[in-house]
Amino acid sequence: MPKQIVVTKLGDADVLEYQDYKLPSILKNKDVRIKHTAIGLNYIDTYHRSGIYPVPFDLPFCLGMEAAGEIIEVGNEVSNFKVGDRVAYATPPIGAYCEIRDFPEEKLIAIPDFISDDQAASVLLQGMTVEYLFERLYKIKKNETILFHAAAGGVGLIASQWARSVGCKMIGTVSTKEKASLAKEHGCEFIINYKEEKVSDKVMEITNNKGVPVVYDGVGKDTFDESIKSLSTRGLMVSFGQSSGMVEKLDMHKTFNPKSLFYTRPSLMGYTLNRDELINCSNNLFNKMKNGDIKAIIKDETVTAFPHAATPASSETGTSAVVLFCGA
Repeated sequence: MPKQIVVTKLGDADVLEYQDYKLPSILKNKDVRIKHTAIGLNYIDTYHRSGIYPVPFDLPFCLGMEAAGEIIEVGNEVSNFKVGDRVAYATPPIGAYCEIRDFPEEKLIAIPDFISDDQAASVLLQGMTVEYLFERLYKIKKNETILFHAAAGGVGLIASQWARSVGCKMIGTVSTKEKASLAKEHGCEFIINYKEEKVSDKVMEITNNKGVPVVYDGVGKDTFDESIKSLSTRGLMVSFGQSSGMVEKLDMHKTFNPKSLFYTRPSLMGYTLNRDELINCSNNLFNKMKNGDIKAIIKDETVTAFPHAATPASSETGTSAVVLFCGA
């Protein structure tokens, strides 16, 4: 019988349990059945586990949004895939922390031959996040200077590489010298250690008091004020995460009016609304990888999934981990 990791109640990693489960007896017409070979761990998993981001399931539920594997069965109306195909996904429905699952065809991505299953499961969610942030929400430009918080995190390291490939000068924030070296190594042009320097002052120094046209902030409460101060007139504040918590009691007029700022709270799901958007997004990422601009960084591997699945990589501690199931 296959195994899965489930959330038994909302809370910290102690609420996770490793359990047997039964697959549905009938595969839906437009679904495929996937045997997972690699499962990505992401910070958003902790939001689902703790209840910060509600999920449309009753407890207990299986966690996880990102995985790769091989198709072992297809529904009667599946037209884009066949048994034996290597596929991956990084969008809902959640439930990736398992050995085998059914998944809708329309949300699946074919894995190119030059990318391994491990790489696909470690880069897809974070890489597609950077793709929509840098290519479609606000298209970064050569010689432009931008600010990106948590530059040594999983998303931040891909962002550093992507910006370098474009010729965009990325200012990245970090909390230690080790993380500063890591971000610099991956292409971040300027590094600010927010433990030692005031971010907005340093940004203004780098930009000759102009500020940056866009700030990418996945941290939230702890960085919000400095993000706003770092923006130029008519700048764009992109709040795509809240690892430090939600911003509280925001005065919209006082915050955004003085410099006529723009604000958006986007999500990957909002930029992959249909199959065309999903495929274009993943193809842009895969092309960057094929050209050598983006390299998947796998921080950890294990065949005994449970201990690592309990604590997905934080937004600031580097790369996505990968869990390898070796089930029957």
